[in-house]
Amino acid sequence: MAYNSPYRAPPHINAPPDQGFLWNIFQRVDKDRSGVISDSELQQALSNGTWTPFNPVTVRSIISMFDRENKGGVNFNEFAGVWKYITDWQNIFRTYDRDNSGFIDKNELKQALTGFGYRLSDQFYCTLIEKFDRQRKGQVAFDDFIQCCIVLQRLTDVFRRYDTDQDGWIQVSYEQYLSMVFNIV
Repeated sequence: MAYNSPYRAPPHINAPPDQGFLWNIFQRVDKDRSGVISDSELQQALSNGTWTPFNPVTVRSIISMFDRENKGGVNFNEFAGVWKYITDWQNIFRTYDRDNSGFIDKNELKQALTGFGYRLSDQFYCTLIEKFDRQRKGQVAFDDFIQCCIVLQRLTDVFRRYDTDQDGWIQVSYEQYLSMVFNIV
């Protein structure tokens, strides 16, 4: 089976930061003082460690996970969840970035995803690196690692709905396939 027990979300690793500390950060990130941090404001505030803008697709994915009212951004309470989510991912990224390069290479990605319960071929890890390596260095930065994991989890969730006997194989019609894909993109 290709997806024994895939990783759902980063585990609780650190105690939550002080609310005053988070409020201070929230106010600095909320540039337009709307009380809601937009995807562009969050993107400008985040660092992926490569001196390049944080992946906008990753930012939108994170915002959509925490934006409970579909307002296109996160309020302070939702921001606390975003902060914890990103902090937990940083800790996971650092765990698997064994050479401390600030990037995850194919072998480190394989270790991470295997640790999350995925069983994938070496060729597929090459495909993942190719898909999520925006800088074309043969490795993925922090923000792209998050996006890779989010996409893989979403695809796995959709696949599992059709894999009723959990054997890693499905049979779907063309329209079912398109519906599966359109639910993700």
